[in-house]
Amino acid sequence: MKYSICNEIFEGWPMERIFATAHRYGYSGIEIAPFTLGKLISDVSIAERERLKNLAAEHGMEIAALHWLLAKTEGFHATHPDATVRKRTSVYLRELAKACRDMGGKILVFGSPKQRNLLPGVTQEQATEFARETLRDPIRTCEDLGITLCLEPLGPQETDFWNTAAETRAFAESMKSPACRILLDVKAMSTESVPITALINTHECFFRHFHVNDPNLKGPGFGEVDFKPIMEALNSVNYGGWISVEVFDFSEGTDVIASQSIRNLKEAASTGRGPGPSQSPGATSR
Repeated sequence: MKYSICNEIFEGWPMERIFATAHRYGYSGIEIAPFTLGKLISDVSIAERERLKNLAAEHGMEIAALHWLLAKTEGFHATHPDATVRKRTSVYLRELAKACRDMGGKILVFGSPKQRNLLPGVTQEQATEFARETLRDPIRTCEDLGITLCLEPLGPQETDFWNTAAETRAFAESMKSPACRILLDVKAMSTESVPITALINTHECFFRHFHVNDPNLKGPGFGEVDFKPIMEALNSVNYGGWISVEVFDFSEGTDVIASQSIRNLKEAASTGRGPGPSQSPGATSR
């Protein structure tokens, strides 16, 4: 299993400290939110991208992926009815693919629910066509650079576009490119009527990244989700990609989140008992 953790959990920490700490806890990858590096990815120089790639390697780490691609930006939207906005978004996603390549990453995670939500007067069918137009050129760029754009199904409380693994996969398949795939996210899958293990098995050939978290917005094992069958399912389909800790509630503190999350995952992967609330010190509700 390859474990990574999202860098926004380490609020305000310098990257060197993030790499060192994550490596000490047993992670081998860091998933980066671009807004933690600069207002726009174009603000991050080629030299700085190279520095981050080398810094990761010096600590025995990799840049696992870029995610939250459009978070905390302005003027970007994948399903906007204005062609100018879609074009601007498309160009920016191509720049993100290049930055990912420069930092040694292989995965772009397209979540960004606010920048894909249906706008007033836009139907699902129209939004789908707008998204195809927006993503067509970035996917070609990903093909050229050896990057995979992973579309992220998210629950209906977060977005009204791409809510299930099945519909997100159908869109990705319509792009007819090996550089367009999906990821699976435990919190999001928990909103589906299909069991998580069944989703893993159904989409085993099509997901390239995996987020671990709990519907309570905390880390794996900090809530009610039993991760043992999830880890067993990933093993049964020979999943070889990243298992990446993505947390939204930082109330336990960085060190507890980082250390306990990977401990829970490794326990779930190697023992007969999945982590639950009683096994998660400090796991309290908001």
